[in-house]
Order: sequence, then C-alpha cells, then structure tokens
Amino acid sequence: MIVAEVIRSGFVESVHHGVVAVVGGDSVGDVETPFFPRSCNKPLQTVGLLNAGLVPREEADLALISASHDAEPFHVERVRGILAAAGLGPEALGCPADLPLGETARRDWLRGGGGPERILMNCSGKHAGFLATCVVNGWPLDSYLEIDHPLQKALADAVSHLAGEPIAALGVDGCGAPIFAISPLGLARAFLRLVEAEPGTPERRVADAMRAHPELVAGTGSEDTVLMGAMPGLIVKRGADGVHAAAVAGAGAVALKISDGSARARVPVLLEALRRLGLEVPDLPEPVLGGGRRVGEVRAVF
Repeated sequence: MIVAEVIRSGFVESVHHGVVAVVGGDSVGDVETPFFPRSCNKPLQTVGLLNAGLVPREEADLALISASHDAEPFHVERVRGILAAAGLGPEALGCPADLPLGETARRDWLRGGGGPERILMNCSGKHAGFLATCVVNGWPLDSYLEIDHPLQKALADAVSHLAGEPIAALGVDGCGAPIFAISPLGLARAFLRLVEAEPGTPERRVADAMRAHPELVAGTGSEDTVLMGAMPGLIVKRGADGVHAAAVAGAGAVALKISDGSARARVPVLLEALRRLGLEVPDLPEPVLGGGRRVGEVRAVF
C-alpha cells in the first residue's frame, strides 16, 4: 500500500509502499507478516539483558544499550564505561569497525585523522550490554554472537514474550548480532508493553531510561532524540531499511516498515500515525532539495 509520496516542484516524483501497524488505531497494510525490525529490536533486547541479570552502573546506560547512537564523544565514553565496569576493553566488542553514524561526529572524527573503530559503530552500546551480561553470568565472551549462546537464547525469549508471538525467523543484523523476525503488529505491541509496564520492572526501566536520556538513544539533532524531547511520554526507535517504532502509554503504539527500505519516508509516516492516535507532534519536515534549496517534500498519504 502507498504510504508516502515524494513531491518535487508540485509533481509526484515517486511513491513509497509500506505497512503501518497501530495498537490503539487503524493499521495499514499487512501487519501480521513477520519481518526483521532491525534496530527497533534493541529496547526489547535490553529488557532481555535485565531479565538475564544485567546490572547497569546507572539507568542512563540502558538508554545507550538500546541505542543506534551517532558516536558523539559522550556516546563513546559511555560505551567505554560500560565495558570497563565489566573488566573489558573495546577489543572485546564483536561488532564491525565503522565510522560514526552521525554526520557531524563523522566529519569531526575524520578531520582529526581517525578511521573506523568498533566502539564507533552505532550498535556498540548494545554489544557492550551483551558483554556485560555475559560477565555477570560467567558465559563465554568469544561466542556471544552465536545463536545458540545462552545470551542469545535469553534475548529471543524476551523478544517473543514482549511481542506476544513466536520468533518467525532468525537472521544476522548489520552489527553481526542475531536478529529476530516478528510481525509489525507484534513490534508495536512490544513497544506499548514497555511504556505501560509497572514502574521498576525491566520493561518500564528501559522505557524510562530512553525518555530521560533521549540524546543517548540517537544523538544531538537526530529525529528520535528530537521527538522524545518534544513529546513527553514517548519512546521511539529508528531501524535500518525503513523501520520505525514508537509508543505512548494510554494512547497506543506504532510500528512501520517502508517496503523499499527508504529512510526518508519513515518520519513523515510515523508522525502521521502518531497524529491519528490523537497526539500532538512536532513539525519535522523531510524536504526534497534542488540546487541546495527546498523544492518539495516527502509526505504521508495513507
């Protein structure tokens, strides 16, 4: 189903198909066929880490472990801190070396003569949480990304429980960690369970940490950080290949997938879905540029 249009100079240049699962409102498209939620799985996995015995130094660490961070200096130092508290260094990380995800952080890093490093990869916080949980339990560190590792079995159980459905397929995410396929509706259901859980539970601790520290979940000026800062009670998480999920207690939850994997259609569709839950959302335009100036926009049409 068409969920967004790209308008250039008043002309429909292209369209984006997708699905929008809504708990508390009307869904769009086939929201029951499983897919890989990519990094939208991260907050659910953090719940699994707490269930498995992770003891964060402070609640803010839970936000970074759930993050696709921009690798700004404060992100990188917190990852180092999580590892150091577990008696580990960046060399223990199993994610691939990368440059910062954030444009400004990447530019500054390259200007300083830096190159790709594992700790800069946007999933390094999650991997640090994985390793810290293995240390707590005495589980092997060198195989923590294997699907039959006790850690990954615990995370699969947590994702399945929160989604209210079995894991449909197993894959390998871009960071090398196992990724669990669930339906868009299951993902929306899981996010709502985070925000509506009782205070002090693992689910609520993750939601509260994300809301209290939105800059750790993404980065300065990033869409998730801006949205959580502007909308009290909201948790929101971006994912690769056109995935986004969000929830507000008492209002509902949204999970979407843009079929062609386009990132630029995600935010307009997400904002429209949140509006339809009765929420006031900020204006985060997705401009279409021509010659360096705005000549159109990407807009939701479902």
